[in-house]
Amino acid sequence: MRRALTIVVAAATAAVVLAPPGLARTGPKWGECPADVAKPGLRCGTIDVPLDHRNPDGEQIQLAISRLASKNPDKRRGVLLTNPGGPGGSGLDFPGGLVDLKLPQSVLDSYDVIGFDPRGVGRSAPVTCDLTTEQQYRGNIPPFARDASDVVTHARNSKTVAEQCAKSKTANMLPYVSTAATARDMDRIREALHEDKLSFLGYSYGTHLGAVYTTLFPDRSDRIVLDSNLVPGGLDRTGSRLFGPGLEKRFPDFAEFAAARPEYGLGTTPEAVTAKYFDLAGRLDKTPVQGYDGNLFRLATFGSLYRDSRMPELAAIWHALDTNQPPPTSAASDAPQSLENKVASHLYAICNDSRWPRSVSSYLHDVSVDRKRFPMFGAAGANIRPCAFWRSEPAERPVRVGDKGPANVLLAQNTRDPATPLAGAEQMRRALGDRARMVTADQGGHGVYLIGANKCANDTVTAFLTTGERPEDDRVCVAEPA
Repeated sequence: MRRALTIVVAAATAAVVLAPPGLARTGPKWGECPADVAKPGLRCGTIDVPLDHRNPDGEQIQLAISRLASKNPDKRRGVLLTNPGGPGGSGLDFPGGLVDLKLPQSVLDSYDVIGFDPRGVGRSAPVTCDLTTEQQYRGNIPPFARDASDVVTHARNSKTVAEQCAKSKTANMLPYVSTAATARDMDRIREALHEDKLSFLGYSYGTHLGAVYTTLFPDRSDRIVLDSNLVPGGLDRTGSRLFGPGLEKRFPDFAEFAAARPEYGLGTTPEAVTAKYFDLAGRLDKTPVQGYDGNLFRLATFGSLYRDSRMPELAAIWHALDTNQPPPTSAASDAPQSLENKVASHLYAICNDSRWPRSVSSYLHDVSVDRKRFPMFGAAGANIRPCAFWRSEPAERPVRVGDKGPANVLLAQNTRDPATPLAGAEQMRRALGDRARMVTADQGGHGVYLIGANKCANDTVTAFLTTGERPEDDRVCVAEPA
């Protein structure tokens, strides 16, 4: 079995003067959502935005947006734009997804909840790199490099992908798919909805998008929630290398889970389960089982630890591989977005969002260091990406997240997040300065609000969104009883 795992990671503000958007034209015409997006009450539409925001009257592209309207005009405050992460993830159906996660009625009363596919993604001028099936399944996280030759091999593969992106039928969009451009699209959405300000709820990569938006448009930002935070530069070299320590910090939760359940046969102590990880990875490096090699095993473990609810399936996969049996398979996703587009749009964004080292030797060094420091997954996060061979420059230089603006940002963060660890969130917190407060939940996994079980953290975010009440100081929410 192969599964795609996406995560769901700078320079100074642009020197060029970007023309402000013109007066709002007519807003979107709301209609039925596509069948694969439809949820009760969710309506969909489109707006046009400039391909190049420096030329607002030039070529336009179309963004797909959705709205779950408040049914309580007396309590409605405005609009809450949302982003589920990525970059490269579709967000058109995310308002419905938040309802499935039990978004409180008080929040639904307070806002029209807005979803959208960012530029280059899904139904918003989708981009491609003409990726082969094998390239698609390599996904958005580099493979674990066992030695220097693995880095060199992946460098060749990465260069090929970068060349394909540069020759693809959407190569004209290469300079224009970036977080800065998407943040400016968000302000066009605000304008099209005839709102003076917007609020925002973003997860994972969405934290970088929200931080860039509120840096560019502090006076148009209302209440900004950033959940599971990347470093201020987004999914840059620093953010990528945090995958190694992230998994090391999170893995003991799974080790305790598996050790307490002898039916999986993975060891009766956390130490034994940890040893089993390295044993299985080494065996699969030499002899794959049922389509799993060592890299896919490590990647599946990393991705499964995003949620506590996935631990039983992960333990069952380990047991199957350990006994040379077919691993259980997950239900196929019915998402409208193709895997090829998800991976391609991810690359377009992260390669424009920061300057990646060009020298293969720098990756050889970093992989060697991180393989020793974080042996479970460090040699994946530090490995080379196609960005090292990218052929174009972004139309707008990456935005440096800053602390100028109103005190209207709340960060939510788990202490043991494998993908966006607390250490990165603390960097984001410092970058936003007195604009921000952070609520930290003593729990594992990727995602706090509505996803984790910590009532203190969930209530803190709900109160901020509905009343504007924010902790006077950073808040730590202790672990909730099981």
